[in-house]
Amino acid sequence: MKTLHLIKSDPYLQPYADAINGRYHYAKYVMKALAGDGKLKDFANGHMYFGLHRTKDGWVFREWAPNATAIYLKGDFNGWQKDERYRVFPDGNGIFEGFFPADAMRHGQLYKLLVEWQGGYGERIPSYANRVVQDEGTKIFSAQVWAPEKPFVFKVKRFKPNTEPLLIYECHIGMGTNEEKVGTYDEFRRNVLPRVKELGYNCLQIMAIQEHPYYGSFGYHVSNFFAASSRFGTPEELKQLIDEAHGMGIAVIMDLVHSHAVKNELEGLGNFDGTPYQYFHAGGRREHPAWDSLCFDYAKHEVLHFLLSNCKFWLTEYNFDGFRFDGVTSMIYRSHGLGEDFNGYGSYYNLNEDGDAICYLTLANQLIHEVKPHAITIAEEMSGMPGLACPFKDGGMGFDYRLAMGIPDFWIKMIKEVKDEDWKAGHILWEMTNRRADEKTVSYAESHDQALVGDKTIIFRLVDAEMYWHMQHGDSTYMVDRGMALHKMIRLVTCSTINGGYLNFMGNEFGHPEWIDFPREGNGWSYKYARRQWELVDNENFYYHELGGFDKAMIHLIGGIEGFEKLPVVNLWDKEGDQVVAYMRGEYVFVFNWNGQQSFPDYGFLAPSGKYEVVLNTDAKEFAGFGLSDDSVLHFTQGDPLYDGEGKGWLRLYLPARSAMVLKKVD
Repeated sequence: MKTLHLIKSDPYLQPYADAINGRYHYAKYVMKALAGDGKLKDFANGHMYFGLHRTKDGWVFREWAPNATAIYLKGDFNGWQKDERYRVFPDGNGIFEGFFPADAMRHGQLYKLLVEWQGGYGERIPSYANRVVQDEGTKIFSAQVWAPEKPFVFKVKRFKPNTEPLLIYECHIGMGTNEEKVGTYDEFRRNVLPRVKELGYNCLQIMAIQEHPYYGSFGYHVSNFFAASSRFGTPEELKQLIDEAHGMGIAVIMDLVHSHAVKNELEGLGNFDGTPYQYFHAGGRREHPAWDSLCFDYAKHEVLHFLLSNCKFWLTEYNFDGFRFDGVTSMIYRSHGLGEDFNGYGSYYNLNEDGDAICYLTLANQLIHEVKPHAITIAEEMSGMPGLACPFKDGGMGFDYRLAMGIPDFWIKMIKEVKDEDWKAGHILWEMTNRRADEKTVSYAESHDQALVGDKTIIFRLVDAEMYWHMQHGDSTYMVDRGMALHKMIRLVTCSTINGGYLNFMGNEFGHPEWIDFPREGNGWSYKYARRQWELVDNENFYYHELGGFDKAMIHLIGGIEGFEKLPVVNLWDKEGDQVVAYMRGEYVFVFNWNGQQSFPDYGFLAPSGKYEVVLNTDAKEFAGFGLSDDSVLHFTQGDPLYDGEGKGWLRLYLPARSAMVLKKVD
């Protein structure tokens, strides 16, 4: 048997070769069982078969409900009554099918299913419903007939992302407005998308797209997997947003929740056909012990068909460029990762793996890249399982990237538990670059997770209550100055050490104050903290403006270096007592003085001989710094007889306390 590259490349995986080979061959077996000798993309077409579709002769509706005895459509078109004219009939294999004349229903009408089973019945929303809306008065969700006469036509037909490096602007449509309300796709397209373009990010990651009954769930408790959330607008408005982003050269990916589903029966898939195990595990594995949700049974081919079709649907119907898969750790372990320390390779291969979930993720990545070869897939996974972001042919699961979830945890720990004077510059660099060499990661200092209520953003941890009173020019304090300096440095060291991509959550780039708190009973259903205060960064009298300016300069610098993420990180200098570290990538030198008490005049370290210019400085006045350096000065290395034959010299710089600079070798 040929040894998989994943095992060859890491000798420590050799004892677990049987497990890795087993999951590889199991995925091949299931792929063959589903698609035969064809492609997965030809199998994953459930969205084109199931659900409600307009045909040249009228309408056709299909649903998979193996335990049902009868299914009826009821809605605006028949007075919401059980009506034999709108009955769909079993057609074998648990599938129900019905054909209706053209005048049986029309675009915009609301409807549901009445599903009957032995000993009971219930109203349900079709599993493949592509439009679900909520009544403002009753708060009840219904499917909506969605077949506009003039479907949206994408202007950008074949978009190929230019994402090397990948620079992600993570966002939430509803929070994208300054007003205390739910923002819309259209408002985001007009008001926020231009900001993303100006900031220099090349990828938009949209959270909470799949319909979810509770707004405050941040989209994690999905009820309708094929419906774009109607609280933000229409499908056409979302498509226009994506199309215009493509026109700006920005890729658009979405947060895809296939790790679990909401327990709701009236809105979701729970007990859809009268059984608790149609889509989900039976017994003790059905409910997620921590998330109050239901766990998919990935061993069922019908469930695989549903989820794989869902992947293809978003890629083809909405022209998304890929996905950030949510909750991957919860999927790939039977324990959902709860209570696990993952302190060695044995933690990954101790019969705790969910082989069917791993198989599904492997198939999903294969399918996605069959449909769109340049698609982007990212795994939200915290255990560090080897091979997650390696190609399937090498024994991996096929993700393009994995989130570097240890980095934000590291920053929280540093800020909360370690005094500034004890920050070790070399250790910070090690933490930023501690990753598997053969897997690309997306690094980030903080995402939406760190901003949600109950947690704190980096700026809020650093400045705390003084943000409310001292972020205006001329009124800063030591806490504000320190907080802003570290805010910029933390972002720069995180972004400049990537080996794949960098992510920022909407508003955090300028130090958005306070946490995210969605409307709930405990806050009087207020939207005050579920929005973005764009006027703060736009107001030149506030330091938020300069913080936003720094992020823009940083992203444009990193994004302007093609293939930056592939350049090796070469450690030039690390002196623990000074708290100074310097490293080089290509022609660029990154120098950090984490020391809060001491500036260093004429500080020297060895670098490739030549001439250097400063291209970014966190201490520049335009970025709310003190402007203690003259960045127009060119810096020349000084020779040293000890290193004459090595092409090295001493680069001497003035390093203000708590600052960082980037230099480019120009000769």
